[in-house]
Amino acid sequence: MSRPFPPRSSSSSAPFVRVNGKIRAREVRVIGVDGKQLGVLGLGDALNMARANAVDLVEIAPNANPPVCRLVDFGKYRYEQAKRDKESKKHQHANKVKEVQLSPKIDPHDLEVKVQHAVNFLCEDMKVKITLKFRGREMAHTEYGFQVVNKFLTQIAPYGHPDFQPKLIGRGINVMISPLPRNKRAKNPRGETGPEAEAESAAEENHSNSDHVHIERENPKKQPPQPQPAESNSGSFANNPFAQVEARG
Repeated sequence: MSRPFPPRSSSSSAPFVRVNGKIRAREVRVIGVDGKQLGVLGLGDALNMARANAVDLVEIAPNANPPVCRLVDFGKYRYEQAKRDKESKKHQHANKVKEVQLSPKIDPHDLEVKVQHAVNFLCEDMKVKITLKFRGREMAHTEYGFQVVNKFLTQIAPYGHPDFQPKLIGRGINVMISPLPRNKRAKNPRGETGPEAEAESAAEENHSNSDHVHIERENPKKQPPQPQPAESNSGSFANNPFAQVEARG
């Protein structure tokens, strides 16, 4: 049995695009198959042109006056649109911000851990917000906090740059760090992380182990027989340094 209305999932998954007979405008601005503008034509003439070229008339700018339509295969148009959306989503995570909190009395080892976390975020094209908070009487010596922040910025300089100089806001120091372009950014010292990298390393390790076993089977090394220590009848140790010493009565 046919359904009178389309399913709700289809309307929410992709934007609605008018094609061919679903276009309601009387006149449309047509873009040809080769990408050149053909001018403003009547809807009937545009549909006849689409049929002559064995393509569809797709409305790509419905809010324009008159609406802009393109002569293109609708399946090809959807593929190109999905490809553009996928490329745009690759750069959306650059807008994500990760926060790293510091303190004026942070331990050097803890500072290295914080730096590594920030490096991982920057290598994933994420921004990093550095926050250093003062507590109690630490506000009397804010210069120590700026020293910690500047040391942090120096260590991550090969991976990102601050958007502005560290500022004292309220009872803390804030600074935003943006990742460098990939062609100018240093590689992550810990390499790639994630299940794909772990699977790849495991496959390489298994391959190297199998090659090693194969080589051992082809070229087995015969070890020369080791000389066995002479056994003494007296039941003493074989390497007894006092075995040849004569006892004098």
